[in-house]
Amino acid sequence: NLFRCVMEQGTLRAAAEQRRRDEMIYQINIDNFTLALAEIGGSEDPDLVVFAKELRERLAGEKAQQARESILLKVIERQLACSTSS
Repeated sequence: NLFRCVMEQGTLRAAAEQRRRDEMIYQINIDNFTLALAEIGGSEDPDLVVFAKELRERLAGEKAQQARESILLKVIERQLACSTSS
Protein backbone atom coordinates (compact mmCIF):
# COMPACT_ATOMS: atom_id res chain seq x y z
CA ASN A 1 0.00 0.00 0.00
CA LEU A 2 2.85 2.38 0.85
CA PHE A 3 4.58 1.48 -2.43
CA ARG A 4 1.38 2.28 -4.36
CA CYS A 5 1.05 5.63 -2.60
CA VAL A 6 4.68 6.52 -3.39
CA MET A 7 4.19 5.52 -7.04
CA GLU A 8 1.02 7.61 -7.33
CA GLN A 9 2.78 10.62 -5.83
CA GLY A 10 5.68 10.24 -8.26
CA THR A 11 3.26 9.99 -11.17
CA LEU A 12 1.32 13.04 -9.98
CA ARG A 13 4.51 15.06 -9.51
CA ALA A 14 5.69 14.14 -13.01
CA ALA A 15 2.27 15.05 -14.45
CA ALA A 16 2.32 18.41 -12.64
CA GLU A 17 5.80 19.17 -13.96
CA GLN A 18 4.70 18.34 -17.52
CA ARG A 19 1.66 20.62 -17.17
CA ARG A 20 3.92 23.45 -15.97
CA ARG A 21 6.20 22.95 -19.01
CA ASP A 22 3.18 22.89 -21.33
CA GLU A 23 1.86 26.12 -19.79
CA MET A 24 5.25 27.74 -20.39
CA ILE A 25 5.33 26.60 -24.02
CA TYR A 26 1.84 28.00 -24.60
CA GLN A 27 2.97 31.31 -23.04
CA ILE A 28 6.01 31.46 -25.32
CA ASN A 29 3.74 30.92 -28.34
CA ILE A 30 1.28 33.53 -27.07
CA ASP A 31 4.09 36.06 -26.68
CA ASN A 32 5.57 35.23 -30.10
CA PHE A 33 2.23 35.41 -31.91
CA THR A 34 1.37 38.70 -30.18
CA LEU A 35 4.72 40.22 -31.16
CA ALA A 36 4.39 38.95 -34.73
CA LEU A 37 0.94 40.51 -35.02
CA ALA A 38 2.35 43.81 -33.77
CA GLU A 39 5.15 43.53 -36.33
CA ILE A 40 2.66 42.93 -39.15
CA GLY A 41 0.55 45.83 -37.94
CA GLY A 42 -1.94 47.10 -40.49
CA SER A 43 -0.05 45.78 -43.49
CA GLU A 44 -2.03 45.58 -46.70
CA ASP A 45 0.24 42.92 -48.19
CA PRO A 46 -2.18 40.08 -49.02
CA ASP A 47 0.22 37.41 -47.77
CA LEU A 48 0.68 39.20 -44.45
CA VAL A 49 -3.09 39.75 -44.10
CA VAL A 50 -3.59 35.99 -44.43
CA PHE A 51 -0.70 35.31 -42.05
CA ALA A 52 -2.11 37.75 -39.48
CA LYS A 53 -5.49 36.03 -39.67
CA GLU A 54 -3.83 32.64 -39.09
CA LEU A 55 -1.83 34.05 -36.18
CA ARG A 56 -4.96 35.48 -34.54
CA GLU A 57 -6.65 32.08 -34.80
CA ARG A 58 -3.60 30.28 -33.41
CA LEU A 59 -3.28 32.88 -30.65
CA ALA A 60 -6.85 32.22 -29.54
CA GLY A 61 -6.17 28.48 -29.59
CA GLU A 62 -2.97 28.80 -27.56
CA LYS A 63 -4.76 30.90 -24.94
CA ALA A 64 -7.56 28.34 -24.67
CA GLN A 65 -5.09 25.45 -24.37
CA GLN A 66 -3.08 27.30 -21.74
CA ALA A 67 -6.27 27.86 -19.69
CA ARG A 68 -7.04 24.13 -19.93
CA GLU A 69 -3.53 23.22 -18.81
CA SER A 70 -3.87 25.58 -15.86
CA ILE A 71 -7.09 23.88 -14.75
CA LEU A 72 -5.55 20.42 -15.04
CA LEU A 73 -2.46 21.55 -13.12
CA LYS A 74 -4.66 22.83 -10.28
CA VAL A 75 -6.48 19.49 -10.17
CA ILE A 76 -3.19 17.58 -10.01
CA GLU A 77 -1.84 19.91 -7.32
CA ARG A 78 -5.01 19.36 -5.30
CA GLN A 79 -4.55 15.60 -5.60
CA LEU A 80 -0.95 15.94 -4.44
CA ALA A 81 -2.01 18.02 -1.45
CA CYS A 82 -4.62 15.43 -0.49
CA SER A 83 -2.26 12.50 -0.88
CA THR A 84 0.49 14.14 1.20
CA SER A 85 -1.91 15.06 4.00
CA SER A 86 -3.28 11.50 4.30
